[in-house]
Amino acid sequence: MTVQPEGIKTLASPVSVSETIARIEKAVAGHGLTLFAHIDHTGAATSVGLKMQPAHVLIFGSPRAGTPLMVASPLLALDLPLKALVWQDNSGQVNVSYTDPAYLGARYAIPDDLMKNIAGLEPLLKGALQG
Repeated sequence: MTVQPEGIKTLASPVSVSETIARIEKAVAGHGLTLFAHIDHTGAATSVGLKMQPAHVLIFGSPRAGTPLMVASPLLALDLPLKALVWQDNSGQVNVSYTDPAYLGARYAIPDDLMKNIAGLEPLLKGALQG
């Protein structure tokens, strides 16, 4: 069983890890966002002789959207840019996990008028998984 920490949401993906990554990267670009990094935890583990389930973190966002948030709440920079973890569980199910923007809003007391800057995360990911 996988622990689901507070503020984390997980969506099941109907496709492979590599296809899920490709779909999210396409959605990120299609929304005018920047993909800042793709961290391949599995590849890193393999490089030192260890094995782990497929796990990739995509880090993306927009300075235009994120900067006002971090000006209003500087500690939010610990959680921005936005991230999506694409991973496969022990049963073979591919998942996408991310921090719920509403959780970030409450955690960092983000003003309501700025929440729109990150509120599109879930629709972006759901849209990517639908193809």
